[in-house]
Amino acid sequence: MAMGDIHTVQHGDRWVNEVEGGKRASNSAPTKAEAQAKGREMAIDRGVEHLIHKQNGQIGERNTYPRSRDPRRSKG
Repeated sequence: MAMGDIHTVQHGDRWVNEVEGGKRASNSAPTKAEAQAKGREMAIDRGVEHLIHKQNGQIGERNTYPRSRDPRRSKG
């Protein structure tokens, strides 16, 4: 993972976006969908990965922006 990747994770009853290497959450939202949308925008603007965590903390989804940076040759 590169410094600056965006992680959407749950903290208590809120969902937050954390920038890898940062000390605080960048923003928060009451729902996962809202936080995920903000995190996606941040990742696209910065050209980094967006990692979306499940409620149990495991990575559930991972997206690379721009797509040309994705090292894998797989669908999805």
